[in-house]
Amino acid sequence: MDNASRKAVIERYLAAYNAFDIDGMLAVLTPDVRFENVAGGTVNAEASGIDAFRSLAEQGRRLFSARAQRLGGLAFDGDTAYADIDWRGTFAVDVPDGPRAGTTLELRGHSAFTFVGERIAKLVDRS
Repeated sequence: MDNASRKAVIERYLAAYNAFDIDGMLAVLTPDVRFENVAGGTVNAEASGIDAFRSLAEQGRRLFSARAQRLGGLAFDGDTAYADIDWRGTFAVDVPDGPRAGTTLELRGHSAFTFVGERIAKLVDRS
């Protein structure tokens, strides 16, 4: 798979994420996908396998009323694509000891998408 095709898969994943289209997100992942979200150097969410990823994605759908990831710079090294990501989300519910419903949060982060064949096998989001 060439880098242009990998970029298209990443863009398809991000479009599905932004639209809360969980089936669309899963369509570009391997069955044994590994996901990690790292904030401030600490893993605060992770999933191993497509069923665990679906569960985590469904939690996210309930937590936010709106969200968007925008692709910035993109670099490739072998089977991994490194992306600069601008993220924005509006909370749908109050978070205990955290933001209240209606609060909008913006982050700049980096994601690593590792491919096996034409699908994403590992996704690590860092902010």
